Amino acid sequence: MIIKLERVKLQTRKSEEAVDITASVDEVIQRSGVKNGLVNVMTMHTSSGLLVTEGIPDLEEDILTHLARLLPEDQDYHHHRYLDYDGRLGFNADAHLKSVVGGISCSFPIENGKMVRGSRQTIYFMEYDGPLLRTYTVQILGE
Repeated sequence: MIIKLERVKLQTRKSEEAVDITASVDEVIQRSGVKNGLVNVMTMHTSSGLLVTEGIPDLEEDILTHLARLLPEDQDYHHHRYLDYDGRLGFNADAHLKSVVGGISCSFPIENGKMVRGSRQTIYFMEYDGPLLRTYTVQILGE
């Protein structure tokens, strides 16, 4: 049994964006040497997420547009206050809630050294509070 964990850095460029990380996950799988198993991808941040959907720019924009409508930045969130436990002002509740709605991880089987996914499935790192240097993990289990 092989178990590998790789941390991948990603510099986002916008306050909100969808970044296709599918090729990066494929590369980690290839380096791992695992032929059959499972890959799990997870963001290390509470104001970002991971989504799997069809990889086209129209959907990238639709996702961000509709999440902004569902969870607008300018609402009266409880999180928008002084956070005495860490001495900072909470201001990004919408980003945290988008992460909760969209999710923070995804998993795929690995067969014959390749990720098994639908022909149009694309893995997106979702930035909701950028631009920032972000980290996501790719963990591979198998043989």
